[in-house]
Order: sequence, then C-alpha cells, then structure tokens
Amino acid sequence: MEPYTNAETAQDEYVTRHAGKPTQRPRRHPTVWGTGQAGPISAFNLEEYERNGFLTLDQLLTSDEVLLCREELRRMNLDTHLRNSSRVVLEPDSNEIRSVFEVHRISEVLSSIIYSSKVTDHARQVLGSEVYIHQSRINFKPGFGGAEFHWHSDFETWHAEDGMPAPRALSMSIALTDNIPGNGPLMIIPGSHKTFVSCPGETPSDYHESSLRDKRPAVGSADHACVTELAGKHGIQQIEGKAGSAVLFDCNCLHASGSNMSPYPRSNVFVVFNSVENKLVEPFYAPKPRPEYVASREFTPATTSPR
Repeated sequence: MEPYTNAETAQDEYVTRHAGKPTQRPRRHPTVWGTGQAGPISAFNLEEYERNGFLTLDQLLTSDEVLLCREELRRMNLDTHLRNSSRVVLEPDSNEIRSVFEVHRISEVLSSIIYSSKVTDHARQVLGSEVYIHQSRINFKPGFGGAEFHWHSDFETWHAEDGMPAPRALSMSIALTDNIPGNGPLMIIPGSHKTFVSCPGETPSDYHESSLRDKRPAVGSADHACVTELAGKHGIQQIEGKAGSAVLFDCNCLHASGSNMSPYPRSNVFVVFNSVENKLVEPFYAPKPRPEYVASREFTPATTSPR
C-alpha cells in the first residue's frame, strides 16, 4: 500500500502516519475564525475558547428535550435492524452499543436538535463561515463497562483518513445524562489544540472497522510521552456537567475519556461541524476515504434538516 495518496502531501503542514517517532509542531491556522459580535458566544468566552481550545455550555438543552433524546436512545438501542447496520459500533468487550453514526439522517428527534440554531450558531461563529455536518453520532457508554477512548486528536484522524485540509472544524458534545467523575467523562488538555501531534504508522485499509471499536487504536492514538509532556505544561481538565449541558471543542484538542465502571450511563450526542471553506479532499495518509456515515462528503450548509 502506498502510504501517501494525496498529491498535496509534499506541502502538508500536518504530516502524520509516518515512520519513526511522533513529532510535535506548532499549529499555524487560527482557532477562532469569527468574532464576538457574530453569534451567541460573548467576546470574553470566545477568547477563552481560543486560549483553551474548548468552552462549556451549562444548559444548552431543556429538560423536555433531554427526555425526548433519552427516549430516542432507548428506541435505537432496541432497534434490531439498526443494530445490524454498519452505522453501529459495539463495545470492545461486549455486544452493547458503543456508538451509532449519522444520527442526523436517521433520527428526526436528534436531527431537530443538531440542526437547531442554538447548536449551529455556535459553530458558525467560531469557524467564521457556513458549516456542514462532517459527522454525527450517539455515544452510549453504558454503565459497568463502557470502554474508554484513548488520548487522540480528532483532526489527526480526519486529516489522515478523511482528507480534511486544515483544523477549521469543531465538535459539540451534548450530555444526555449527567457527566460525573465516576462514569468516564471527557478529559481535555487545555491549550493542546495549538500543537499538532503526529502519529507513526501506516493506515491499514478499512481501518475504521477496527479503530472505532478499539480501546486504543494501533494507529492514530497519541504517544504517551507527547501526552505526558503536554499535560505537564497545561494540565488536564475533566468536563463534568448536568444532562442538557454541552462542551464545544476544537478539532485538534488532545482528549480522552476513561471507562465507565459506575452503574450510570454517560450518553451524549456528538456532532462535528466543518467549515464549508474547508471541504474534504482525498485522504492525506490513507488508501481511500472512510464511509459516508463516518465522514460526510455532502457539503450542504447546515441550515435545514435533511429529514
């Protein structure tokens, strides 16, 4: 397999999936592309996002919206047809559902949340343009064994395997259950978004089939020494919050979450917005693009629901 499939890799600022040791290089592109006057985020909080790479929102959804979403999760969990589809990823150590992808296309309830202005306006403001949905999913993280997600940068994967040219994308994780210390909440290294950490090793063909389920994917996980160094500089923040809260975070943040050994699930809606000015090209370091349900190549602005 040719390790590099994109003709632009010779000038690539974010080289990864290479031989040798992982490298760190400063990020050149901005974190915030918009202004404090262009959306729901205050200038003060926009500066916080630029500095730390993430911003917490205490109450994005109403209690009624949370209840509707939870009922939708229960329905999806019992849908045998959905369970047998390629959109569903199972837990590594059980047959419980770990994630369901492309939920903005298969769920009217979740689509109405994802396409609401209170969600999309945050993304437009930060990215300074119209945005489209690169990926959406539900993470179930069931109690008594929902597996961890190892330290990684989403942009490293999206650049290598999806062909995302620049780190002009962000994720919003909306809590549908309380995020507490015992149920494996999100952890972020503040400020890590300003350093691109490369990952050695070639991307295998159809790598998504194993990497989305593995606790620590063999390729694309951040090196322990790099994580230790950046955590030593910036610390680690654990994101806790009530159901209905959310966290907005830059695509290049190093983040992870521990396993859930509590009785309480940690379920969230996870949606990725990419700028329409940062459309995917051919993968930089993979033999072919990942499937549409994992990385959309439909670049229609997220102004109205497709359902």
